[in-house]
Amino acid sequence: MISPMADPEPAPQSDDLESAADRLASQGDIAGARALLEQVVQASPERLDTWLKLAAVRRAGGDSPGAQAAISSALSVDPLHLVALLSRARLLESDGQRLEAAKAYTRALAQLPDDDSELQSGLKPLVAHARQVSGAWMARANAVWDAAIDADPSLDNRHRARLSRFKSNALRETRYYHSEPTHYHYPGLREREFHEVEDFPWLASIAAAAGDILEELHALLEDRSARAEPYIQQPNDVPLRQWTALNHSLDWTAFHLLSGGHRVAENADRCPRTMAALAQVTQPQIAGRSPNAMFSLLKPHTHIPPHTGIANTRLVCHLPLIVPPDCWFRVGATKRRWVVGEPFVFDDTIEHEAANESDLPRIVLIFDSWHPDLDAGERAAVRRVMEADEAEHGAPL
Repeated sequence: MISPMADPEPAPQSDDLESAADRLASQGDIAGARALLEQVVQASPERLDTWLKLAAVRRAGGDSPGAQAAISSALSVDPLHLVALLSRARLLESDGQRLEAAKAYTRALAQLPDDDSELQSGLKPLVAHARQVSGAWMARANAVWDAAIDADPSLDNRHRARLSRFKSNALRETRYYHSEPTHYHYPGLREREFHEVEDFPWLASIAAAAGDILEELHALLEDRSARAEPYIQQPNDVPLRQWTALNHSLDWTAFHLLSGGHRVAENADRCPRTMAALAQVTQPQIAGRSPNAMFSLLKPHTHIPPHTGIANTRLVCHLPLIVPPDCWFRVGATKRRWVVGEPFVFDDTIEHEAANESDLPRIVLIFDSWHPDLDAGERAAVRRVMEADEAEHGAPL
């Protein structure tokens, strides 16, 4: 009689093997722990934490190259994993590779959460050390770059500002942003967070008229029959993503002077000198779309979230009129404060945001202008295309 075959004994599960490895490591059996962990990652290479444990026991056993290989495998699972990045940097430092360690610590710090309180307490000393090492390296790197930039005394302020950003991008102190319009992207146009004042001759007339414009704004604010409208007005059933909190809100309002190519008579008639100044600007004339101009009112303690505009064929100008302390504006990686009476031009298709952190309202005149890289023929073509799109499909989705 043939006896029935016994069922094969089940293979140890990865969790069981890893638990056994943990026990061996705590008892000082590094070789035994390593052998079990290597079985686990061979069977389940997606287990990032197990790779990190294997790196630790390999390092404890004096196998630095093996530890680095395990960390590389962990980062293959998640290239931005904070603990794995810090572990790589610490191992490089212990191997005497100070320069590479400093760079690795800097890359790791880029993955820190905004709030350090979210860090595990055990990580905080290592993060503090990473900041110290990275800070010292960054200071030396900045000094090298600055010396190279300063070697040419003929550079003007415009070039120095661009070289400074070249430096900060390369050293990962800032990141580079691109134009990302929500609807219309015209290829080949210069991408600049803030454009050079010299490229817009009409800015001088806007600055010269700032006093008159402010006077008309005050009169508008004092006129009880004049009413500001919510800046964002979309149907409640339309997905708004970043605009939900500000849709139909009186925290961000506007007195429209020109809107979608139409003159808003009830406000524009009260501001003849402002309208005369705007007449000097090369604003797009696109039926249903442009020109646009408004007094934008941001109430105290209000934040406009990061967003982008609809078309890179136009740029946006701000003329600051009433600006309390603790107000700021960011375009891309450049954050600045508004200065009363000093207009500037920026690309609103590059991610931007604003905030009024003061106890008083902030008011800015906002209007659009053609991108200077578009010649007359291109402007006419863009106008025809957008007007045809407007006639066929209405407002952009």
